[in-house]
Amino acid sequence: MNEPRTIKKYPNRRLYDTVKSRYITLDDIRTLVIERVDFVVIDKKTQGDITRSILLQVIAEQEHGEEPLMSRDFLSQMIRSYGGTMRGMVGSYLEQSLKLFATQNGHTPPT
Repeated sequence: MNEPRTIKKYPNRRLYDTVKSRYITLDDIRTLVIERVDFVVIDKKTQGDITRSILLQVIAEQEHGEEPLMSRDFLSQMIRSYGGTMRGMVGSYLEQSLKLFATQNGHTPPT
């Protein structure tokens, strides 16, 4: 199995693709996700894996568009679920629901 592509995030907030040897944007990250490229984002200063944080930024950027996917009520419910006892179940449920939705709509579900 191939190693995931490494994207480095520098303190100046810029993202650097080590495979393409160039700076990239959140839109480029979105393209990597759509193309199912396996990647990891590493904070250059701390060496920590910040992939989830960057993916959340991509979602936030998409939600600022003309047609947001998530309603205000849905987002509020998500925030409330972080403090609840069913936290783990909510994440698992949403993940499984999206996989089922993708399969039913003729898309290959994520692995």
